[in-house]
Amino acid sequence: MIKQLFLTTLGFLAVNNIIAQTADEYIRKGNDLYRQQKYAEAEKEYTTTLEKFPDNQIAIYNLAATKYRLNKISEAKRDFEKLTDAKNEATTKSTAHYNKGAILSKEKRLEESIESYKNTLRLNPDDKDARENLQKALLELKKKKQPEKKEEKKKKQEQKKQPKPQSKLNRKEVEKQLELLQQKEKDVKQRMQNEKMKEGVGAAKDW
Repeated sequence: MIKQLFLTTLGFLAVNNIIAQTADEYIRKGNDLYRQQKYAEAEKEYTTTLEKFPDNQIAIYNLAATKYRLNKISEAKRDFEKLTDAKNEATTKSTAHYNKGAILSKEKRLEESIESYKNTLRLNPDDKDARENLQKALLELKKKKQPEKKEEKKKKQEQKKQPKPQSKLNRKEVEKQLELLQQKEKDVKQRMQNEKMKEGVGAAKDW
């Protein structure tokens, strides 16, 4: 999902005349190495440029692209983030937001990627790639949320079907009632036995 500009900018970004010749040379070396897919060596050239010229946007951008190729995703994203600063040109910021969004989409961080694509379109409303990727990210996010809602609904339905367990308090009350009934039954039996004993004693006394 990385825009083609992610590559072409690396080769064709014009070097500002104000930039010292040394910076120009380092960047050109890095670009040549990048084209040859010698990404580790290209990274060194861009890093050297930034050690001498920390604010060089071309070096920052190309270094981010190179880190992406080296699978240093978090570092690449951080470098693109630097280019979204308000002081940079709209084109630079727009492209940086786009590439950041592409990385976030790859990481399945859809909500963040959507915001990055929106930022791209705020700066460049005619960016068709950003609009297309925004639609894809929105659709993927919608699909992701649908199963979650279904699963949640299913759990609620299952909970409704399950019989509610009798509370501990009710069980205790039932046990207490049983004990009282048993005690009453014992009392009745005891009273009946006592009455029988009294009747027997009275009948034997005949004098």
